[in-house]
Amino acid sequence: MTATEPYFVPANEACFEEEIKKSRFITYLAHTPNVEAAKAFVQHIKSKHSDARHNCWAFVAGRPSDSMKWGFSDDGEPSGTAGKPILAQLTGSGIGEITAVVTRYSGGIKLGTGGLVKAYGGGVQQALTVLQTKEKVITSELRLRCEYNQVSLVESLLAEYAGIQLHADYGNQVQMTVEIDSRVVDEFVAKLTNRSGGRIVPLSDSN
Repeated sequence: MTATEPYFVPANEACFEEEIKKSRFITYLAHTPNVEAAKAFVQHIKSKHSDARHNCWAFVAGRPSDSMKWGFSDDGEPSGTAGKPILAQLTGSGIGEITAVVTRYSGGIKLGTGGLVKAYGGGVQQALTVLQTKEKVITSELRLRCEYNQVSLVESLLAEYAGIQLHADYGNQVQMTVEIDSRVVDEFVAKLTNRSGGRIVPLSDSN
């Protein structure tokens, strides 16, 4: 998957609760667009369930394939029995910008390492089945300068490529900032240059 390819992110929060051998497991999923948001959500759930023995978590705080933005914690459970199984479910889902926190209220019956792995991973798997997602399209911003009589050309081409105008300054010429799907930027610029006879070109930061 290239850096311009869209990916799915949570459209809302999701929750799944189950009891396993008298232990209560509550799984929370949320949209967290960056690491800071992911950590904030973890803290939110920890505060909400401060009386729980464990609040284990994992996050994919960016593009699903960007392992530099992954994180996880067993939060006191035996090493490898909680955080990693939670992360494995998240990365396997192909969903990005997502955090899972699994709260456990222990019932006094030991589950064993295999039981814990199954409980934590299974809770996330179940929560993912009820999670609604939306596609995140990667966009790029372009700055353009044109004459007043060329504005309609830019607008029609934006409509053709489902782009939007973010801002415009009307002086001697019109200078506008537009946003467009990153996958079609080169094609958009080439068509804009062609249709305007080379008179409309994107501005660099030095212009």
